[in-house]
Amino acid sequence: MARDLMLSPYAQTMGFTASRDEAGRLVLTMDYSQDVRGRPGFVHGGALAGLMETIAYMTLSDALGEEDRPQLKPVNVTATYMRGAVEAPTHARATIERLGRRVANIEAIAWQDDPAKPVAMAQMNVMLDRS
Repeated sequence: MARDLMLSPYAQTMGFTASRDEAGRLVLTMDYSQDVRGRPGFVHGGALAGLMETIAYMTLSDALGEEDRPQLKPVNVTATYMRGAVEAPTHARATIERLGRRVANIEAIAWQDDPAKPVAMAQMNVMLDRS
């Protein structure tokens, strides 16, 4: 696994797998299991939020590169749930909306069959502490 696709201990515990799509964007996948089950037949909202937060941080780290490694401090995370995620693999990818010297704004989406039909999305603001 390439260095930019290394997973955090949390992501490993959750069973996430990382890859890149045909456009080169990072994609994180979470297979359905009893460990991520919420109400019967559906993925727990916290597991979805964790998936989106993880892909947001991975995408930001990928964009910053090897030489620029500030400490990342979350300012806020807002998750919006659009429909129930069922017993199927769930995928997520993130887009950096703004990357400044001190703050990054990131949007993440999670989907199952079709990225055009997300099951959830998240907005994150992250402070970049370069001190």
